[in-house]
Amino acid sequence: MNSRTIMAFDFGTKSIGSAIGQEITGTASPLKAFKAQDGIPNWNLIEAQIKEWQPNLLVVGLPTDLHGKDLENITPRAKKFANRLHGRFGLPVELHDERLSTTEARADLFERGGYKALSKGNVDCQSAVVILESWFEAQY
Repeated sequence: MNSRTIMAFDFGTKSIGSAIGQEITGTASPLKAFKAQDGIPNWNLIEAQIKEWQPNLLVVGLPTDLHGKDLENITPRAKKFANRLHGRFGLPVELHDERLSTTEARADLFERGGYKALSKGNVDCQSAVVILESWFEAQY
């Protein structure tokens, strides 16, 4: 069992949610959602977050359809985002299937705070939590 710190991203063209987790506990917490212009975030904000948390690994949710097939509009862009993270920050990056993460995130948030909790940023960050916790489960 490792004790690495892992940061996850839920990629979207307008918003990119993020979460942080510890491999030793297998749990994750939401961080912040970064606004994106057509899939391009403010890289300085992401860099500041990476410097603050110093993760050992980055995980990016890979959007696919229910059958695991690429979605032509978004899957290649999520892969490009993952490549850019690696290129900019030199950290290992893994892609992880994110099927149904948004649905699960919305259900979790609604259970805790009703409709008010379902803001776009909250949903994106909770999706990143779901992606990261699912990645942890897949490791064991």
